[in-house]
Amino acid sequence: MARIAGVDIPREKRVDVSLRYIFGIGPTTAREVLGQARVDAGIRVRDLTEPQVAKIREVIDRGFTVEGDLRREIALNIKRLQEIGSYRGLRHRRNLPVRGQRTRTNARTRRGTRKTVAGRKKAVAKT
Repeated sequence: MARIAGVDIPREKRVDVSLRYIFGIGPTTAREVLGQARVDAGIRVRDLTEPQVAKIREVIDRGFTVEGDLRREIALNIKRLQEIGSYRGLRHRRNLPVRGQRTRTNARTRRGTRKTVAGRKKAVAKT
């Protein structure tokens, strides 16, 4: 396995797919990195030469925020929002959706599993 940005990328996959295992690199960024490093995207990681791996590593280190630094930056941004008391910071603190989604229904991913409350069944219509 080639080690780039502290991550072992899979050897059997194509380079453009393998780079996506690095936090902060998606499809577009992977193509951009390979373009700057002048490496063919279709080649497998196991077929890369050591200078090619070094060039990819250098391009990522020089031009992109990835892995630990990116995670730290995101955490600090969320912490800043919470400290200044913004609405978004409040939503983060309460573990609710931050980007304006409805919460009366849905939002289960963010709110967690349902907590059943006694006496909350819908009233049966009397006829």
